Amino acid sequence: MTSSNGAPANAFRAALKRGEVLIGFWQGLTSTETVEISAHAGFDWLLLDGEHAPNDMAMLREQLRACAGGTAHPVVRVVAGEDWMLKQVLDIGYQTVLVPMIDTAEQAEQAVRACLYAPKGKRGVGAALARASGFGRRAQYLANANDEVCILLQIESVKALENLDEILKIERVDGLFIGPADLSTDMGYRGQPAHPEVRKVIRETTRKIRAAGKAPGILLGTQEHVAEAREDGAQFIAVGSDVGVFRQAVTQLAQSYRIPTAG
Repeated sequence: MTSSNGAPANAFRAALKRGEVLIGFWQGLTSTETVEISAHAGFDWLLLDGEHAPNDMAMLREQLRACAGGTAHPVVRVVAGEDWMLKQVLDIGYQTVLVPMIDTAEQAEQAVRACLYAPKGKRGVGAALARASGFGRRAQYLANANDEVCILLQIESVKALENLDEILKIERVDGLFIGPADLSTDMGYRGQPAHPEVRKVIRETTRKIRAAGKAPGILLGTQEHVAEAREDGAQFIAVGSDVGVFRQAVTQLAQSYRIPTAG
């Protein structure tokens, strides 16, 4: 059991290790209010997007705080697998990171090492100043911090699929997230993430990841595709986004009150 004086236990990572299926929700509006509402809605995890949403570190820190007390574990997606980005999101308190655009085992290894303290990695040590350690109050934070970091890598290209076997050999990678939008584009089906050929590759890849003992993840938009993903062994599945839900709701509301013009 994790000491109260060390890094907090990562329930998300532990659940993946047990083979559980966790349902998530994407956050792209950069709003602490929508994050707080979503964190208490009953989801297992939220994705705070630092890649395609206009977030900076201070904004991601406040959204992390907004998750407190909810059911949803905060997962942060960084812009890229840069050492300094991963160091900062971990220092502000995130314990689960999603690194996009991983094409090779070398890139995967670099991301892993950036998330872990030596000797397993090269994460810079500044815990005494970091929110992650309770600003130094968790005196044993460094002793178990590595054990509580969950490292998720995003594979979203044909090259990544070609190198998948090597990526899957990296022991400390906890899960691989398939990116349908970029993958479909790279396969020649831009804007068609549900194309049959893309779906076939996604399903085969999901099964391969699970068979290798890693947790597969994905973002999907229909109940049919979510059911397929669960059948194939996907474990962390995002089922929508704050942007999509808000857009749909306000559009429907506006249309329901629109007065038809006389012909």
